[in-house]
This record gives sequence, C-alpha cells and structure tokens, in this order.
Amino acid sequence: MKRNDTASSRRSFLRYASLAAAAPIFTEAHFALAAQQATAPAKAAAPARRKRQAMPADAVLINANENPLGPCKAACEAIASLGPLGGRYDLLGETDKLTATFAAQNGLKEEYVSVYAGSSEPLHFSILAFTSPARGLVMADPSYEAPMRAAMVTGAKLSKVALCKDYSHDVKAMLAADPNAGVYYICNPNNPTGTLTAKKDIAWALENKPKGSILLVDEAYIHLSDSPNVMDMVAADKDLIVLRTFSKIYGMAGIRCGVAAGRPDLLKQLQPYGQNPMPITGSGAANVSLLDAELIPTRKKIIGDTRRDTLAWLAENHYKVLGDSQSNCFMIDTGREGKSVIRAMQAENVYIGRTWPVWPNAVRVSVGTPAEMAKFKVAFKKVMDAPVATAKGNDAMHDLASSLTYPHFA
Repeated sequence: MKRNDTASSRRSFLRYASLAAAAPIFTEAHFALAAQQATAPAKAAAPARRKRQAMPADAVLINANENPLGPCKAACEAIASLGPLGGRYDLLGETDKLTATFAAQNGLKEEYVSVYAGSSEPLHFSILAFTSPARGLVMADPSYEAPMRAAMVTGAKLSKVALCKDYSHDVKAMLAADPNAGVYYICNPNNPTGTLTAKKDIAWALENKPKGSILLVDEAYIHLSDSPNVMDMVAADKDLIVLRTFSKIYGMAGIRCGVAAGRPDLLKQLQPYGQNPMPITGSGAANVSLLDAELIPTRKKIIGDTRRDTLAWLAENHYKVLGDSQSNCFMIDTGREGKSVIRAMQAENVYIGRTWPVWPNAVRVSVGTPAEMAKFKVAFKKVMDAPVATAKGNDAMHDLASSLTYPHFA
C-alpha cells in the first residue's frame, strides 16, 4: 500500500472510530426509562448513573412496546441448550444458520443480510454512514427518536415532517423538506402511532429520492400488521436498508437479535462502525423462531384482538385515539398535559409510554395481555375522570432527543 493510501485509511479509521464512540446506541428501553424518570418527582440531585427503578411485582408495564408473551417455546429451549456452549463464540454456527434462514424466507441472497444484537445498532450505523453536514436526515414527526441521536453526531441537518391526515408518512413532503438528504427514515408501522404507510408510497419515495441517498425502512412492527413488507425492493438492488428486530412479535427484547437487509455495498458501509459477534443464544433463539410457522399468525391475532378490544373501549368512552393503529401501540390525545397523565397512571401502578414534543397532550400505550389492558382501562378512566393535575414532574429530561447519555446497550 502506498504511503498516501495508508494515511487515508488511517484517517478513515479514526473518523469511523470517533463517530461510533460519540454516538451511544439507544433502544426503546432507553427511551422508556428516560420517560419514566422524566415524569418522576424531581430529585434534589440527579443520580450519577441512570438505572431502571425497581417495579412493584404487580405493576402493569405497557410503556416500552415489549411483547409480554416472551420468547416462544422453541426459542426458550434453544436458549437453554446453547447456554452451556457460551464459553465459545459460535461453535455451532448459529448466526450463519440464522442468516441462511432469514435470507431464504425473504427471497434474498445471504450476502444481503447482516445480523446484529437488535436492530438499534444497524439503525445508528446507517445514519452515521449515510449522513453528514452536507447530507441530512429526514423523518416523520412524530416517529421513533433514535435516528436523531446519531444525526447529532454526524452534524447532519434534521428535517422533521408532519404525518399526513391519516397519520401515514408524507413521503412527498419528506423529499421536498431536504432534496439533498442522505437518509429518509420510514418506520412502518410507525412508532408511536402504529399507523401504516402504503408500499406504493415507499416505492415512490425510492424512485424519486436524490442520487446517493438511501431509504432506511424500519420494519420492527411489520408482522403485527397486514401491510406488505419491502424486502422485494432489497432483492431488486434498490437504494434502501430494511431493519427487522426480534424484540417485538418474537418477544425477544431482552435476548437481543436483529437484522439489516440491503445490497452488499450498502451493508459494507455500516461495517466500519462495528459488528460484534452475536450471542449464540440470540442467534439460536431467533433462528428457531423463524422456523415456527405458527408464531406470527398466533401472536398477531392475540395482540391484534387485545388492541382492537382496547381501542373499542376507548371509542365507547369517547377518548380520542390518533390514527388506526395496526401495531402493538397506539396514541391517545388526553386533552391535557400528557406527562401529568403518565404520572397519575404510575400512581395507579400502570406504566404507560411517553409523549412526543409535537404532541405534548398525547401518550403512547403499548398493548399488553388482556388482563393488563383490563387494569389499564380501570386506571385510565379513574385518571381521566379526576380533576386535571397541575403538579410538574422533572422536566429536565423532557427533550429525549438531546438529553440521553446512556452507554451502548450490550
């Protein structure tokens, strides 16, 4: 290698290393924890290290879009059998098995699939790789907050675009907001609304976006809906990266496994930011979960039935739900300060999700078990029937996009 080439490679390595180190990887768990602390009574002094508070044993936890059903039976058995092999990195090639299974099920070549410990890592790395001070990030408002964190590190211009009247992504407005963006982020179904963006709209954005940019399509919740996925666009070598996680319908939030699917040249640009060896339990559990043909339809029905029952109750009681959720969460416009509702619900031992700055009166609720949602109904009616609270919580963490300083989620 020539001397100039060596110097260039060294500069590139240092840039990648500095960007990765400066961009802590945030997950839904971090945002849920921050929201919980933001609505807690103010402390005399902030703790040196933020950590999840101990919850009462009977607390209803519907604040982090988790799946209360947990890993399927086959996944639990895989975790138990692989545990004794944890002294080796991947003795049986569990990650290769998972890669092959995922690729085959989605009509992709194996080199179009990269496996990570959750989808948060490739989400962040995609922003680091494809945005810069000259190439911005465009996303819906409201939507999942994590992309903004990485964009702050790259110095990218952030453009937030209001959802359409039906709460889908306004893809035409997104492209118009920054015709030179590096990443257009589409979460479908959207977090926090659970609403869908039509595949034809995503295809339009893909065909009309600027050259050199990518669509980053987050399909964390796709299996909970009837919406078609966009893996065929990946197979067709389009300029997009699609994210999947096993944290939602598969119930593996605490096990950690996710996938980034895209052209090999696009995925290669994520690699300099890191890709640790997968935990064999995560890969093994994910693989057998994919092979369980009954998992998706069974859980989709359970979660869907519970969501529809809760939404029907909310409508009967004249509460305003924002959009037609097809996911495991939904937004309620409470007509009052959302954080006061969250605090009041916590007093009833029911932990619901957070607010978004654009909708300060709306709260997100995750779908729990039927028993948990029954407790939610009782608590929510009690809170909404009570006089409007005026007490303020700890507002120091209200802006989650700029206040979080958690370490990487390992």
